[in-house]
Amino acid sequence: MRIVAGRFRGRALAAVGKGDPAAHLRPTSDRTRESLFNMLAGGRFDDPVTDAHVLDLFAGTGALGLEALSRGAAQATFVDDGVKALSLIRQNIALCGAEGETRIVKRDARRLPPHDGAAHDLVFLDPPYGKGLGEVALAQALRGGWIAPGALIVWEESAPISAPEGVELLESRRYGDTVISLLRARADLAAEAG
Repeated sequence: MRIVAGRFRGRALAAVGKGDPAAHLRPTSDRTRESLFNMLAGGRFDDPVTDAHVLDLFAGTGALGLEALSRGAAQATFVDDGVKALSLIRQNIALCGAEGETRIVKRDARRLPPHDGAAHDLVFLDPPYGKGLGEVALAQALRGGWIAPGALIVWEESAPISAPEGVELLESRRYGDTVISLLRARADLAAEAG
């Protein structure tokens, strides 16, 4: 597993092997990650990566957030509660020398506390497939102020998803056994929360 493009391009990340089923680690393949970022850079989304504050929920290895940093994001917050995942995230941040641009939140993504910092405008959501965890985590992050109104949300699942309350589904694409759905947080979220 490597960073595909940007300033960390070619940087090898800590090995996971074929994943860690017990820890629900299923890293996004380099090819799928490259396709995802090409889709984001395709012009339709007004460059959602450059200068973005990234929230990587169910971060696993941290590869998605680190790829975003490599491509110009300003900051990345990684949320996971798995011992193996947290170890891999720390290793990968160190391998990229990105300690000053990252934050690790050791927490179940479904149980985020209220957020008191700047909201995130690019969100990666990669829950264990087929367990309904993404809906719960996304609702909690929206309620807790982690996600900015108008933020772009990238959700990986094994099947197409329906847009939960508070977000609009923009498009979905299948890459092998992965479906990537792009969603937009409603712009009126701040008014509802206040």
